[in-house]
Amino acid sequence: MGIIGKSITVTKTIRNVSRLQEIVLVFAKNGFAEFITRGVTSKIPNFVLPSATIKIKNELKEKKESDWYQIIGYRLRKCFEELGPVFIKFGQILSTREDLLDPSIIEEMKLLRDKVKGIPFDEVKSVLEAALGNNLGNIFSSIDEHPIGTASIAVVHKGTLKDGEEVVLKVRRPKIIKTIETDIAIIMLLVQHVEKISQEIKFLGISKIVADFANGLQHEVNFNIEALNLERFKTNLTNHDVDQIFYIPKIYKKLSSEEVLVIEQIKGIPFTDRLEIEAIRPKLEVKIEKGVGLFVKTFLQDGFFHADLHGGNFFWQDNDRIALVDFGLMGYLSKRTRSNFIAIIYALLSFNYENLVYELLDVAEFEKMPDVEELIADVRSGLSPFIGLTVGQTNFSQVMHTVIRTLNRHQLYLPGEWFIIFRAFIMLDGVAKSIDIDVDLFELLQRDIKELVRQSMTKEDWIEEGVWAGRDVISSLRVIPRHFKWYLKDWAKKNYAIEVVHRGYKKEINRVSNTITFLAFALFAAIFIASGTFWQSTTKITTWKDVPTISWIFWVAGLALFFKGYLYTRKR
Repeated sequence: MGIIGKSITVTKTIRNVSRLQEIVLVFAKNGFAEFITRGVTSKIPNFVLPSATIKIKNELKEKKESDWYQIIGYRLRKCFEELGPVFIKFGQILSTREDLLDPSIIEEMKLLRDKVKGIPFDEVKSVLEAALGNNLGNIFSSIDEHPIGTASIAVVHKGTLKDGEEVVLKVRRPKIIKTIETDIAIIMLLVQHVEKISQEIKFLGISKIVADFANGLQHEVNFNIEALNLERFKTNLTNHDVDQIFYIPKIYKKLSSEEVLVIEQIKGIPFTDRLEIEAIRPKLEVKIEKGVGLFVKTFLQDGFFHADLHGGNFFWQDNDRIALVDFGLMGYLSKRTRSNFIAIIYALLSFNYENLVYELLDVAEFEKMPDVEELIADVRSGLSPFIGLTVGQTNFSQVMHTVIRTLNRHQLYLPGEWFIIFRAFIMLDGVAKSIDIDVDLFELLQRDIKELVRQSMTKEDWIEEGVWAGRDVISSLRVIPRHFKWYLKDWAKKNYAIEVVHRGYKKEINRVSNTITFLAFALFAAIFIASGTFWQSTTKITTWKDVPTISWIFWVAGLALFFKGYLYTRKR
């Protein structure tokens, strides 16, 4: 059972009541008591919520409306900082949801990115030795006890192997799985409760974010998955990177496991170091545009891409290559999703509002169908500021944000994987801007879109689609008769009947009925006349007297039937 399944079970029972009590107290202390008293504190036996010195509602009354979101964001950030790694990670995820949350809340959530505390090295050592099944001194000549990175899931240390190779060790926090299961369950409980009392919050789709968050953590806590991600991405990138712009670090498989990941130590200038990057800007500018183009290909051709492209994961190396690290968060796109996404980008580039909306409706999630004409008008209104601008003058991130926010106003939500795509494009655009290199992602897409469309409609793809469609048809042809037979048996058993009531069509129905009746009489008349002709064909006829009597009988009967039918239909 995955984290989500276990969390749902825990939500129903809240096994760790003491943790729930701790979380409720922290939220209450920071002013959210009125939002969690009903329906949540009742799950804690004999619990009395102390009176809070801060009340969000009172604080908001004293401030301007423009300050409300900043106050809420600040209070949430204080709660998340105090509650530890899982809540901090959740806040970091919220900091990427510009499509849902106010910019003031986003800015507060961004402050959580460096707020995760480390763990004592003795605990790190215990995890390492248990995972490696050996004493550290037998494998490493040294390990720096001071971490170079502390994340919600793991801590990162530098080390040196016995053979002198310098490595980086990513070590999962002890007991983090249990902590995640408990805290995700409680987050789900709190979100579900708040959504019940606030329709505005419900339509933000926070519960969907929690579900996506839990799914993502399920992959991030298993470093075997990250190792596979690294190797797969390295293979894909190598197929496109003929100029060897990027470098992906080596992984030490024999030393890696679900709890520990050992990879080559990357030395270079991180893109977050603005001063150092400024010194090598001329060389970097040559590489960066081609590099962005390579990432676009991993998005739309391979369907497998790095989804955490911030400046801290890029390093400029002495050999003039760009190293990329951290493969815990990756994006996956099916062939159909890639086709839909290419169609959406094509509609964006051509400002074809109708096609853009139709493509988005094909993939969006919604409870009720929106007014399509109104949605098209809103998308047109949102994108109108960009009309007339050249591709180089158009801000890709602003266009994306405009489209997503317009969809959300109509209570339409893109699946989690789609937002990861948009976020990855926006982050990639942001990485270039953060080092003052103007890479026009919009123009790159426009330049490559026709080729991408052509590649998405190859003969092999059509043949594959045809084979699968044929397989589905054959399968249906096998199943449908059986189900129809079962349906008829059930029909007979339960004495079902069909009653057809028609009104206003009597004249037309009579005409059809008369026509069918006349055709029936005419058919029998023709049979009799033909039969009479058959009998006379066996005799040599020179006069009327030579015609067999039976032929006359058949002919008379045929003519009688014909006139009978004619007179019958005339009467009706």
